[in-house]
Amino acid sequence: MSESAKRSQAYTAAGVDIEAGNRFVSRIKDMVKSTFTPGVATDIGGFGGLFKPEISGMEAPMLVAGADGVGTKLKLAFMFDRHDTVGIDLVAMSVNDVLVQGAKPLFFLDYFATGKLESGVAEQVVSGVCEGCRQSDCALLGGETAEMPGFYPDGEYDLSGFAVGMVDTPKLVTGKSVSEGDVLIGLASSGAHSNGWSLIRKLYSESGLKADDTFPGTDKTVAEVLIEPTKLYVRPVLEVMENVEIKGMVHVTGGGFYDNIPRILPEGVAARIEFGTWPMLPIFDWLQAQGGLSWPEMLQIFNCGIGYILILDADSADKAMDLLDSMDGVEAYRIGEIVDGANAGERCEVIFP
Repeated sequence: MSESAKRSQAYTAAGVDIEAGNRFVSRIKDMVKSTFTPGVATDIGGFGGLFKPEISGMEAPMLVAGADGVGTKLKLAFMFDRHDTVGIDLVAMSVNDVLVQGAKPLFFLDYFATGKLESGVAEQVVSGVCEGCRQSDCALLGGETAEMPGFYPDGEYDLSGFAVGMVDTPKLVTGKSVSEGDVLIGLASSGAHSNGWSLIRKLYSESGLKADDTFPGTDKTVAEVLIEPTKLYVRPVLEVMENVEIKGMVHVTGGGFYDNIPRILPEGVAARIEFGTWPMLPIFDWLQAQGGLSWPEMLQIFNCGIGYILILDADSADKAMDLLDSMDGVEAYRIGEIVDGANAGERCEVIFP
């Protein structure tokens, strides 16, 4: 037994394996380094992560920060024993948020807490975090792995994440200039992302479907459809920003269309959404039918196939659509317009056929 192991015997007997934690950090080092960008000025294992941002050419750099988790979608990861995608969810929920202000994500920090550290599971989770960081061109700068005996049920863990981005203040996207006649462009979601999972789990448990069954309307298994990770919008949105002016942006998360779109609208205007201007993913058709929900109820809870929204003037919208249509893996749709608030029943009004 090593001297280090001898010194930590009492803690190990209490349920915290310091040696296992150290081995875990050693095993993920190369994985984490694969996310490093030129601004990273530190190595793994320090008390704090160092990052030196590139600010040349910026008039007034501003930092934008966001924090989020994966929520009860984790329960399905435990149920299906599938842990390599929830890390992508974790990164996406925060970096998509800071992107709304026009910020380019710089770095990400993660927090992984469990009752007993299972290195194989934890590595799968971190692999997803690293993949999310690579897809959004931000560095996994640091984080925390906490082993907390008796705090979590066996085989379970919790995740939270924190993203920091930067934008030049004159290019900050606030929504203040949104005006009547502007166009809403919706970017397709990959599924239910990381919202509404308490209801999804309830409906799934009542459905009789099994993880390996084919999900209705698809050629994928139930587990594959339900665990599909949140889509990252960083690269396509930043490319659009380089070419046209975006007046406002929305990350469609908890609260769906009705709660999220009004958050960036100035007084006096409303958003009018034309339902049916984008294809509905099978998971939402199934949820609507399984739960006996109306589509207004669905749009209050889920993204219903649109995970991110851009608001632009009509000319800029044409250019943005051309650009988005040329990108691999990006599906974009004109889903509505901005109208006079006095002529709308709600700040977000959905028109059904």
